[in-house]
Parts: sequence; structure tokens; C-alpha cells
Amino acid sequence: MLNVRRAKIGDIGHIRDMIQELADFENMSDGPRLSQSDLIRDAGLDGGPEYCEIYVLTKENISTEYIGYAICFKSYSTWNGRCLFLEDIYVRPEHRQQGAGKHLFLAVAARAKELNCSRLDFHVLEWNPARRFYENLGAEDLTVKDKWHFYRLEGDKLTNLVNKYL
Repeated sequence: MLNVRRAKIGDIGHIRDMIQELADFENMSDGPRLSQSDLIRDAGLDGGPEYCEIYVLTKENISTEYIGYAICFKSYSTWNGRCLFLEDIYVRPEHRQQGAGKHLFLAVAARAKELNCSRLDFHVLEWNPARRFYENLGAEDLTVKDKWHFYRLEGDKLTNLVNKYL
């Protein structure tokens, strides 16, 4: 039986491992820089402010088997109001093509509806075969449909910009 629930502190080590697995899959093995402590803090599991929601997908047998995770956060659109942004969704390879990813994705979509969000946003790498999965669920590729391009300022570039102009 598959179970999606909010992560607890005891889950974070397993989630951090899966974050690395996702980075390896995306050919970005050096990408993840967050520690377990960072995830606990940012999910508000230490009693502080919550910057993201972390969900874990488990299979309950004699023991708990960690199958996947999702991380999302609230965002806002000046056109549509409340939104939910799905930063990561990951299912371990041996559990793919069995409905586990759909189960997890639908739980996040239900959370968006629970929060009265007008939409659920997420990015998918161009080469990722999961693109078909999302399109089959009704998601639209905004790069194709609306010609949106996503930009980012991070690290030294963000620091240098702020230091230069403020």
C-alpha cells in the first residue's frame, strides 16, 4: 500500500538521499548543497517558519520502504493569484511505471486545490521522459505554448548585483 504524507524529521535522511539520486539522474551530481539540517529548518520541522512542504511516498510492509518524495512551496501570480510550485518530484527507478509517480503527483495537485491555488507549476528537463507523463495528465509545456523562458540569478551573480546597485 502506497502512502503519501508530510515528512517528519526522521524521514529527512532518506529524502536527502533521494535528492542526491535525483541529481545523479539529472546528470547534476554536484548540484545538491543542502544538508539534512537545512531541509529540517526550511520545512519548518524545527518549529521555525515553513519555506517549503516536503512529502514522502512510502510503501508500508513489515518496515517502511521509501519510494519517493516531493518538495513544493507557495508562489503567487499577478494574473491568477495563489499558486503552488513543485520544485522536485522523484520516484526511485524500481517503482516507476507502477502508478507510484501518479499517486505522488496527484497528492501534490490535491494540496494545490486544498490551498485554493489557481495552478500547479513545475519545470521538467527537456530530455526527461516524464514530460509525456505530465502531458498525459493535462499539463502544458509553457516553453512551447507561451514561449516563456525561465531565468535565474544565484550565488555570486546575485550577491554582485545587490552589492552593485544597493
